[in-house]
Amino acid sequence: MVRLIDLSVPTGPNAGEATPVQIDTLTHEQGPAVLGLKTSDFPDGMAISSETITLTTHTGTHMDAPLHYGPHSGGEPARSIDKVPLEWCIGPGVRLDVRHIKPGEEIGEDDVTEALGVAGHTVGDGDIVLLWTGADRLWGSTEYLTTYPGLSGGATRFLVERGVRVIGIDAWGLDRPMASMIEDYRRTGDRETLWPAHVYGREREYLQLEKLANLGQLPGPTGFTVLCFPIPVVNAGAGWTRVVAVTGRFLESDE
Repeated sequence: MVRLIDLSVPTGPNAGEATPVQIDTLTHEQGPAVLGLKTSDFPDGMAISSETITLTTHTGTHMDAPLHYGPHSGGEPARSIDKVPLEWCIGPGVRLDVRHIKPGEEIGEDDVTEALGVAGHTVGDGDIVLLWTGADRLWGSTEYLTTYPGLSGGATRFLVERGVRVIGIDAWGLDRPMASMIEDYRRTGDRETLWPAHVYGREREYLQLEKLANLGQLPGPTGFTVLCFPIPVVNAGAGWTRVVAVTGRFLESDE
């Protein structure tokens, strides 16, 4: 039996968003006037509705493309979200349980290898890795913006060098919270403390899924397929994405 599990959060005004979202609705009743007609010209006096939305490409569940990390990746022009190969956006899902790592701390390479061992999985080409921090329980509150761990640059390298093209997290961002990184930078002067997971994307291409949800509803660490096709916003560094996990034989022939 095929089961679909929505791993996305809604897109709209929310305390968990760092930037405001504005939705202006053209109602059914307002529609006729915009078209130069009268309400009496339409059945029930109503035309069709529409919405105008002001938001960033990083609002809601979204995919970061290599262009977000820098203008080049591996010495080549970095791909924008509309240039991301669709083949990268579907693959076997691997959920890594890192809920024991405290907010503000790094998810390091040792943490990733330990979680893979618990999952009984050797990560490989085409796997879509999802970091289960549990931070999505804070979605809808301002705590969501600051209370989560983040992936280290070394752990990012470890996964990407083994063929992972997509890494997702059920938190506001893949790196640690901004305040944690900036505090460490001001204390140490070490620039490598600033957005290390993102900056690694300047070396090798990979995609990030941020603001995932419902990873606890997955059947286990493996045994599901992830679909995560972004909206192809031209020349943009990110795009809104409906991320769905699928269990069952939906890709297999009945023959």
